[in-house]
Amino acid sequence: MLPIEERKAIIDLIHRQVVPAIGCTEPIAVALCVAKATKLLGCRPEHIELRLSANILKNAMGVGIPGTGMIGLPIAIALGALIGRPELELEVLRDCNKQAVEEGKKYIDENRMHFVLEEEDKDKLFINVVCSANGHEAEARIKTHHTDFVFLRHDSEVLLEKSGGEAASNEADCDPKLTLHKVYEFATTTDIDDLKFILEAKKLNSAAAASGLRENYGHQLGKTMCSPLGRGIMGESIFSKVLSVTSCACDARMAGAMVPVMSNSGSGNQGICATMPVVVFAEENHNTEEELIRALIISNLTAIYIKQTLGSLSALCGCVVASTGSSCGITYLMGGTYEQISYAVKNMIANLTGMICDGAKPSCALKLTTGVSTAMMSAMLAMQHKYVTSVEGIIDDDVDKSIHNLTAIGSRGMDETDRFVLDIMTHKNC
Repeated sequence: MLPIEERKAIIDLIHRQVVPAIGCTEPIAVALCVAKATKLLGCRPEHIELRLSANILKNAMGVGIPGTGMIGLPIAIALGALIGRPELELEVLRDCNKQAVEEGKKYIDENRMHFVLEEEDKDKLFINVVCSANGHEAEARIKTHHTDFVFLRHDSEVLLEKSGGEAASNEADCDPKLTLHKVYEFATTTDIDDLKFILEAKKLNSAAAASGLRENYGHQLGKTMCSPLGRGIMGESIFSKVLSVTSCACDARMAGAMVPVMSNSGSGNQGICATMPVVVFAEENHNTEEELIRALIISNLTAIYIKQTLGSLSALCGCVVASTGSSCGITYLMGGTYEQISYAVKNMIANLTGMICDGAKPSCALKLTTGVSTAMMSAMLAMQHKYVTSVEGIIDDDVDKSIHNLTAIGSRGMDETDRFVLDIMTHKNC
């Protein structure tokens, strides 16, 4: 049995990694950093200089900014300076309204901002903002995680200074060391009253899915699957409902709907993907509320576990991580044992490893749907004790080693792929 203190540490970890977010977390993190620097400056910036890592740029170029009807960094930067509330962290632009958007457009037209690629710092999540006005300036820096400030300065006075590596190392030392079996044991044996908080993820992400079905967001993948054409091809199965509901939530989020979602490990799409397939399957399969809660914990904590070694941002699409978690949760809802859950993980890694991240954008709904469809197939195979073995590809007999093979490929093996993708994205004639 897990010690009480370790259970508490895991609950704290989930609370830190599963949080509400409005909009894509990369441009929102930039807005957060701008809002923090603006607050330190004490007035509206006359000029804003930003240095951003390649992965931040990649994920912020083509995604909708909530409540604006616009895409990309400029409006996120402007709103961070004009109405951003840094204390709200990933909901920093909660107060966005039509008037703020119009002011933001004027701010952009006045050429007050300039951002460049950060090439010296090797952290994949790096945001440095310098705001200036009236002969004064303030600087804020986020590194490693979307809300982790590592440097704050007002004029010559340094208010906070720690290296990103130091911050990440300290956090890693404090975080519980997870394994897949520990995830399973925690989710299935912890007092259910201590886990009910995860139902907030169901509430927020279900509302986002409803918004995606109601409005015409993005590529409307979810709505298309619910249309007569979609039903004629996909039918009215549990499978089709899992795919369509998950896609609706992603459609809304990527198009910039002003609705919060429950994120996972710094990604709203990962939160959606770790939550909605499990929620819909539980409803269609008539599982109990307790079973749903435990399945959501398995799904979300598995995603957190994988991200511990993958990192906040990578060349590997986050849906690979989150859909692996949802496959575990669905296998549990099917009545699966730990052994069968480990089979589902191996099936997922054997199939989806290598899916690239080419930025946050409306077409992410297609990738989430690919991941979730694979999650369903992997769970079904696992329940029949069928799984990819260690004689095939990167799969190891030990499921945790298989997971670490996945994260090693995503965090180190695909570095050159990441640079190549960004080069393509920044040299297109759009």
